[in-house]
Amino acid sequence: MYPKHFGTNPLFPNKADFKLVTKDDHSGMGIISFRHFNKGDLVAKLGGEIIHDIRQHSLQIDDFNHLYDIYFCGYFLHSCEPNVTLDMKNLTVHALRTIKANEYLYMDYAETEEKLYKQFPCGCGSTHCRGWITGYNEAIDENDPQYQSYSQLRKIAV
Repeated sequence: MYPKHFGTNPLFPNKADFKLVTKDDHSGMGIISFRHFNKGDLVAKLGGEIIHDIRQHSLQIDDFNHLYDIYFCGYFLHSCEPNVTLDMKNLTVHALRTIKANEYLYMDYAETEEKLYKQFPCGCGSTHCRGWITGYNEAIDENDPQYQSYSQLRKIAV
């Protein structure tokens, strides 16, 4: 899945095991696994470009660096009950629970991101859903028109 200039690490994701596909109009694109993984299994080693700003499809490594990966982990979908966890120090992905073949890979964006590129309403459907997704150290942007619409809909639903 990664271009040749990333190297040939056998732990990198490959096209036989994973595919970037459009899930739906709401979620956009995501990574589907063609392989079964058990809880704790190494899913893949990550690659990408190290950058110093937040972008869509980047993941925070530390306070100053982000991994810009437009081939694999930059397209993990969000869930408040994810099936993968990312170790950004070692640039690895592990299964948090059993992942069946043909299942999407889901991470919790607040696991790695202090501040998101863009906050958004969550539609994961989990019983633990937080509703509005931010980074782990980020206040809700109440001036965001999308948040205002989301907030109004919640008031109507209650």
